[in-house]
Amino acid sequence: MLTLKGDHIYLRALEPEDLDFIYKIENDEEIWELSHTQTPYSKFLIKQYLDNAQKDIYEAKQLRLVISSYKNEAIGLIDIFDFDFKNKRAGIGVLIQSDADRGKGYGKDALSLLVNYCFLQLNLHQLYCNIAETNSVSLSLFENEGFEVVGLKKEWNFDGKDYTNEYVLQLINS
Repeated sequence: MLTLKGDHIYLRALEPEDLDFIYKIENDEEIWELSHTQTPYSKFLIKQYLDNAQKDIYEAKQLRLVISSYKNEAIGLIDIFDFDFKNKRAGIGVLIQSDADRGKGYGKDALSLLVNYCFLQLNLHQLYCNIAETNSVSLSLFENEGFEVVGLKKEWNFDGKDYTNEYVLQLINS
């Protein structure tokens, strides 16, 4: 049976009550490089996004889920993006919001649940992600889930000072 519940966390749909949590993440300049964000988001825009977040993945071509503890605390977000039903593939990304929650296996649990959901429920053939060459924690997380590095995009992102390389990783459902 397919479930979005793990040992320590569960994945759930976005709710209107997530406004402040999403606002905090989207406006955290320290992680803008990860999401390629360049400007802050207003609460108004995030509220509009939340109002439309219930669209079907086949229509929206993306799905964002909240990583939640069993204490009903939002820990992070996990995304499916660039959903391509014809070619049965999608990109995925994981964010654990606070340093205090990192390193506890929440990202691992969330990634495992989402991979199973993508392959079993959405019937996808492959998943991919893009990770900065310097992000050893994320590289390890995805590689431990079976993702393979299939390429390196050289000088792909500009961090304000230097150009940085970015790996492309894939997981093919065999």
